[in-house]
Amino acid sequence: MSTPTENKEPRRILLVSVPRTASNLLLKILNIPNQPNVVSSPKGGYFFYDAFMTTVRGGRLDRPLDHWTTAATNETKAALQNGFDGLEEYSARARAENKIMFAKEHAYWFVNPGFMSTFDGAENTEDLKEFRVCTPERYGPTQTFSANNKTIMPDEYLRTWQIAFIIRHPALAWPSMYRAMMKLSEAGFMDDDGMRGASITNMNMECTRRLFDWCLEQPDQPVTPLVIDAHDVIHNPGAVMKFCEKAGLDTASIQFEWNGSDKKSENWTPESANAGNPEEQAMHKIAASVMLSTLEASTGVVKCKAPASVDIDAEAAKWRVEFGGRGCCAD
Repeated sequence: MSTPTENKEPRRILLVSVPRTASNLLLKILNIPNQPNVVSSPKGGYFFYDAFMTTVRGGRLDRPLDHWTTAATNETKAALQNGFDGLEEYSARARAENKIMFAKEHAYWFVNPGFMSTFDGAENTEDLKEFRVCTPERYGPTQTFSANNKTIMPDEYLRTWQIAFIIRHPALAWPSMYRAMMKLSEAGFMDDDGMRGASITNMNMECTRRLFDWCLEQPDQPVTPLVIDAHDVIHNPGAVMKFCEKAGLDTASIQFEWNGSDKKSENWTPESANAGNPEEQAMHKIAASVMLSTLEASTGVVKCKAPASVDIDAEAAKWRVEFGGRGCCAD
């Protein structure tokens, strides 16, 4: 989807992902920090990272919303609004500089908690209203939420973004995430509640699929959403080049090799009120170093991370050896 033609503003690109889909690798190849006509955050997006961490804290996703405390609800609402406001701050900078705004977000980070707590279609409309963000007047006087828009942002706002998706076979993405979560648990970053909350979100593709279907339903949009497979990111440079061109990015900036000294995880600190807490900062850096370990240790694309084909039975046998009877490999 492109920004409406009558808007005459620079393009805004929202790359929607889930963990372990090679999304950080894609940003590395696209060379987002050095794209000459792009504005993005130091993390390449992730404006709703703090909001999601707030939502999963204390096992909130394990409980219906009517079991949340008032303090938990208010804290989550504030964190979601703060993430949105940060996104808008960078968007304003991009408009002022007449540049493309680029942001990468995991699909469920900006999905309404009222939807996340059910996943069964039985969400309460009033619960959904509770967490919807306040958008600036520049996006119009109305805020509508069509059936497939389960995000915290109204249709009118989402239509101002070109939405793109990066996908990967779940039999590769989820075990990779589970390995990372076990490391995070060992490091003290993630407790059992966090493991359950992350599992609930990572093992369900409904958030991504709903948003994709929403994109296809929008009227008067000149292009369908962009989609790229992690396998092509790793094995097909031509597919990355095509994605870059369609997104309106500078193809001359693309890189498939790089200096391994660039450590994005060193600057990975929360934007929340605890950002000045040294212990909080240290824990988030540890988490980032785990999630970015392969990328930060590399000087180019590591092709062995993406097999040519996926044999579920063969993969399941590997999981039983690696994980035993826990988590994703349980019978």
